[in-house]
Parts: sequence; structure tokens; C-alpha cells
Amino acid sequence: MSLDSVRAFLAERAPDIAVIVTEASSATVAEAAAAHGVEPARIAKTLTLAIGERVVLVVARGDARLDNRKMKATFGAKAKMPDAQTVATLTGHPVGGVCPFGLATDLPVHCDVSLKAFDVVVPAAGATNAAVHIAPERMAALVGATWVDVCQDPSAADGG
Repeated sequence: MSLDSVRAFLAERAPDIAVIVTEASSATVAEAAAAHGVEPARIAKTLTLAIGERVVLVVARGDARLDNRKMKATFGAKAKMPDAQTVATLTGHPVGGVCPFGLATDLPVHCDVSLKAFDVVVPAAGATNAAVHIAPERMAALVGATWVDVCQDPSAADGG
């Protein structure tokens, strides 16, 4: 069902973007990178985060880690990850297929500036074996995302 909501969203707003469904799982960053023949950093992972009483989505490059200090400075509180059932209910997508397209509820979407290092990124598309190839700026525009800086420096992530 969530793959269908993503297809419907893209058909209406970006009919030139094809949803790519693979035989292989793309539920993790490593699996998605292998399935789509790209480096893990190009995978645009979508994190569902509970911040106080609100829930937001943050889309970041696959090898990025959230920076707790930057998160608190940006959102005013510490972020927590909801359980898989809550994520599925709020987004309409299963964990491993969460993306900012075709959401079940109206959630604010934030794209981390780490995505701007790439001309094309690969976010999931509502299923654990589906994705799209899209320019980060276009993805942000399609979903009305706000650009934020909430991840650790990628070179710092490489060291840990």
C-alpha cells in the first residue's frame, strides 16, 4: 500500500521520476547501496524522529550520523526514534522503506545539508525494495522540506 502511495504522489507531482523496484532488499543503507550500485553516502535515509510532542522526518545522506547538539539547537529538544509500528502508522511506510513521499500523515520534512554533496541521491520509495533516483534539491522542493544542518561532519563520521 505505501509503494502505491509513493507512486501516486510521484505520478501527480513528478511523473518523470520512476520508482525502481528491485529483487534485492534495500531496507538498510548497505543493502540499498548494493542494490542500486551507488556508494552508501548517496542513499538518502529518512529518519522518523519524535521531538517532544511532535514528530518530524529528517532525510540525510546514508553515512551521516545525527549530531545531538545540532538537533537540540535546531529543534529545541532531544530527538527519540519511535518504534516501528508508530513509524509505519505515521508515515504509511514500513521501516526500511520510509521516505518523504506519499505520507499517511502530514509530517514536516527536513533535509540535512549533507545531501547537497551529491547531484543525485537514492531515497526509499515506500517499500523495503523500492527507491528513486532524484536530485536532492528537487526532492526537497517536491515535499516542501526545510534544509537543516543536524548531522555530524561526514569526515567525523568516517572516524567512528
